[in-house]
Amino acid sequence: MSFFLLAFLLGAAHLSQAQVQLRGVVRDKETKEVLPFASVAVPGTTNGTTTNMEGEFFLVVKELPATLLFSELNHVRDTVRVSSNAILDIMLAPATVVLPEVKVASFPFQLVDRAFRNLQRNYRRSYYGKAFYRQVTRIDNEPTELQEVVWNVKSNPARIDGTTLAQGRYAGRPAAINLSNFSVYTRKFGLFDAQQDSTTSLALLSPNVEKNYLLELKGIVGEDSTGGVAEISFETRPEVKYRAQGTIWIDIETNQVVRYRMVQPNFTGSTNNPRQKFENAKLTIEMSFHPGGKGSVAPLELMKMDLTTDLTEPGKKPLALTVSSFTFFYDQSTTPARLPYARASLTDRDLDAIRAKPYDPEFWANNPVVKRTPAEDEVIAAFEKRGAFGTMVKKPAAKPTNKLQ
Repeated sequence: MSFFLLAFLLGAAHLSQAQVQLRGVVRDKETKEVLPFASVAVPGTTNGTTTNMEGEFFLVVKELPATLLFSELNHVRDTVRVSSNAILDIMLAPATVVLPEVKVASFPFQLVDRAFRNLQRNYRRSYYGKAFYRQVTRIDNEPTELQEVVWNVKSNPARIDGTTLAQGRYAGRPAAINLSNFSVYTRKFGLFDAQQDSTTSLALLSPNVEKNYLLELKGIVGEDSTGGVAEISFETRPEVKYRAQGTIWIDIETNQVVRYRMVQPNFTGSTNNPRQKFENAKLTIEMSFHPGGKGSVAPLELMKMDLTTDLTEPGKKPLALTVSSFTFFYDQSTTPARLPYARASLTDRDLDAIRAKPYDPEFWANNPVVKRTPAEDEVIAAFEKRGAFGTMVKKPAAKPTNKLQ
């Protein structure tokens, strides 16, 4: 499912104007395949964006000519001087993945430990900004829920510290289950939490990594093994009851976590209906951090949560349930914002919070982040066809009734 379908803002921009709109596509130089989640940035500034699932990007710069830095984890960075607002077609060469022969088996454990110590030292560094969150629920591949919110967010280099709802909207239809607090997984999950006892933590980034995990250095993205980004696969040891596996990418020079992907193959969840159960549940979590971060840490750029499970109930056919969400962070800075940020709680109810906030259609119509990531047409069409309730789609027009005279 393509979450990042891009709606370009058309129109010419002159050099004399304050802003110029640039757009284009980033591809692999050898395969010509598009590169989703590639970074596009103006060097030396906080101005940047990422490509969508189709490799497309949209970026506003102050003036032309402008220099853009294109980067993607498994490709060589490239700097392009742009002198017009013609559509750009950027080709990035695949990066060399070095398998260092001199690295001993303890090397990946050393890298993960350094990344943990780095997060621990910088945990109190705060970023303030906004985040756009979208959640889509499907039952037997049919859309049943769609939620979109914009949060004011306080975060640190490891997690979300707190949020306050700025705007929200939703669509949905009656279904066997409604996910009333799925966003809690995004708002509560982190690579490290200073409020927890690290000595008993089962997290990868903890003092217990050697005790709880098996690690393998898959390679180093870069020209040689003295620098670049290490790709490390991990899985919990067989004797550990908690199951998790995935990949972490760590910058060797700065010890910064660049990207993190984890799968919980035996995720446990429950509903408020005691007859319903989740079976064969799997939760996939992905986090990426802003590549333009200075020093050894950087703010969050993207979080994704994907849950797949069978919803069972005695006497009924199992239902294939999938819930997918993404969170895109933007307008981030280190300047404190005086807002009542609240940490996520299991008692939170997303839909209740959205309904409690006055709906502002103009906000959604004019928001560039929402325009950058419009909801899939087939999802909206499914809700409209079935007479969805909510603020996001219009209800079908009432059919005229024939009365006997």
